[in-house]
Amino acid sequence: MLPRFGIRTKLFLSILPILILSYSILVYTTVISLYATLEEDIGKELATNLKYIQSQYLARADLIKYSLMQPASSESVQKPLKEKDKFWLKGALLRWENNLPFIDTLSIVDARKRVVARVFSNQAGDRFELNGVVEQAFRRKEPVVSTELVPYSLLCREGKIRFCVAPENREAMMVVVAVPIISQDGELLGAIIAADILNNDPHLPYKVQEIFGKEVETAITQRGLRIASSIAGEEFLPVTIAPEILTRLEKGNTYRGMAAIGDKIYETAFAPIKNIRGEFVGSFSVALSKGHINKIRRDNLRNILGSAIVGILLSFALAYFVSRKLAGPLRQLAAGARQIENGDLSQRVSVKQLDEVGMLANSFNRMADALVERDRIIRGNTRELQVLNEQLEKKVAERTTELRMEMGRLEAILTSMVEGVVVTDHENRVILCNPAAQKIFDLVPHRILNKRIEEVCKVGDFCVLANFVRQMCEEDGLATAREEEAEVKGKKLRINIGPLLDDGGEFAGVVMSIRDITMEEEVDRMKSEFISTVSHELKTPLTSMKGSLQYILSRGKWQSDTDAELLNVCLRNTDRLIRLINDILDISKIEAGRLDFSLKPQSIGELVRYAIEEISGFAMNRHVSVNNFVGADLPQVYGDHDRLIQVLTNLLSNAVKFSPTGKTVMLSAKREGNYVAVSVTDEGDTIRWSDRDKLFRKFQQLHPIGITEGGGTGLGLAICKEIIERHHGRIYYQEGAGGGNVFTFTVPVYEEF
Repeated sequence: MLPRFGIRTKLFLSILPILILSYSILVYTTVISLYATLEEDIGKELATNLKYIQSQYLARADLIKYSLMQPASSESVQKPLKEKDKFWLKGALLRWENNLPFIDTLSIVDARKRVVARVFSNQAGDRFELNGVVEQAFRRKEPVVSTELVPYSLLCREGKIRFCVAPENREAMMVVVAVPIISQDGELLGAIIAADILNNDPHLPYKVQEIFGKEVETAITQRGLRIASSIAGEEFLPVTIAPEILTRLEKGNTYRGMAAIGDKIYETAFAPIKNIRGEFVGSFSVALSKGHINKIRRDNLRNILGSAIVGILLSFALAYFVSRKLAGPLRQLAAGARQIENGDLSQRVSVKQLDEVGMLANSFNRMADALVERDRIIRGNTRELQVLNEQLEKKVAERTTELRMEMGRLEAILTSMVEGVVVTDHENRVILCNPAAQKIFDLVPHRILNKRIEEVCKVGDFCVLANFVRQMCEEDGLATAREEEAEVKGKKLRINIGPLLDDGGEFAGVVMSIRDITMEEEVDRMKSEFISTVSHELKTPLTSMKGSLQYILSRGKWQSDTDAELLNVCLRNTDRLIRLINDILDISKIEAGRLDFSLKPQSIGELVRYAIEEISGFAMNRHVSVNNFVGADLPQVYGDHDRLIQVLTNLLSNAVKFSPTGKTVMLSAKREGNYVAVSVTDEGDTIRWSDRDKLFRKFQQLHPIGITEGGGTGLGLAICKEIIERHHGRIYYQEGAGGGNVFTFTVPVYEEF
């Protein structure tokens, strides 16, 4: 005989499989997703670390290269090399070695690749064995950096005594820098060759353990043998690379996967190192312990299973409570139904609940009262009612699903928004406040939701929003979206306010989007203060340098042509730096409101003539004509004399600079209402569409199509914009009707004040 279960037991047993199955699927998918994410993160971490090591590998070589480029171009080195002055060159090598103490070899060779002098050895006259590196430096006539495997015999001749006793491995791996020595007339005289032996330091590269942590090991190999590691210890040196990995590296490919290092398994990434001829000489590697990865997986799995067990236990308790709560009234209904089945139509059910079960009990009682009279009608209409009920349930289910999906999407969007959102209805009650807004105003939702905004004014400094909502409500149908700024609890907020309309277009509330811009403004302020401080500190020494250079140039009879040319180059670059600093100081003062403007009536024609006189010499040198079409009948403008000339001079110099030889730059002006509009037109190539939005930004050096010369500070147009806006005008760019570029600015007319 099958066991007989009550409705409470059935309900409880039906809920249990659903809970167990759902939690099992959830745990399984979570673990799979976690493992996949962990593998992806490990791959990205290894790739990032490998790229960083590759970028830092040649850092010391770059330091050697840039340190030796200056003496290589010096005439004081070229002359002794021509004369084969070994004694002087030996002394120079010793001086350079003192400045670069980490160099392991340092030599000078002549144009025939024969060694003239060595820093650690007196041997000379032999041919330098690394012919490929020297040959590349001679062919390119520029410094060459390469990783090479060199024989111990070469290191012995270079004065490295410990390499003179040859062990089984007769090669060493080192980074070689070859800097060619070229005379000023282009003659190739020889080269300076320096090298850093990687086998000297087994704790390379550059103490990356401090950066990546103890769990990540980085290493450098010579061919297949490890010669340097980020983790000190004999257990890591020497270790050879597996043959299958070495085969991929020798073909120039990278490797990513599992590898054994010593007695441990690691997740690794390898990249090959090639010499100047493209031959494989070694590799970089980054490794993450498999044990560490497994520990992370175990910890995550333990947390997931713990959470799942707690959730299942709580679900079981809830299912038991719900089944018991629902089963009691249903058992009463079942007992009453059995009584009616037995013919006792006086049977009634007493259920005091006000939910659906209570409604069902009341319906049951009414049904019992009318059972005899309505029995025939019920039987006749049962089928029709059943069809209608199914249709209704289907429509309700479809509509409920749509509403749930829509509400879920809306809730997800509002919850994930970085900006705060606050919505009120037509009675000024707060009906929505997303998490971002709660964080900005430091409040909890239940204290403000469904309450009038005036009632919760002081909760989280909500009074600011209350004022904006009140203003928009007063506008009613005329309300339009606008942007406001406010300060709450030391935070500066930017608030976008817009009306909320119902289906009939009537005012139904207010939508407010709130963004915290405190950090943005603080960063801009700190950046401006830093630039201004650095500019002030640089201006005084640069002015002194300029005066010193001018004094030295004035005593020209003791200078050679080369000295004078170099001094002139220094003077020109000093002037350019001073102009850059002056521009930075000007724009910093303007933005900070510390630049005084002396506003007076000015003649626009006189301002234009002064500006043309200032750039006339520059225009003549570039063979560009400047034509003045500014009429004498224009009214006076109200502005600062020097600053307006600065704007005109800047626009004119830009027009001349980017105009082809033989072309014309034109100035024109006309009155436009209460302003005078001044235009500077050139006949050069038009500025690219993609660059036009950047024209008036700071430190933007943009050139028209086909023009590559520049040399400006990138601040001229930005300063012009700030000056014109301080005059309550505007400056803008237009493409010329027949080509070219037109820059126009407006200045208010004096008689209108």
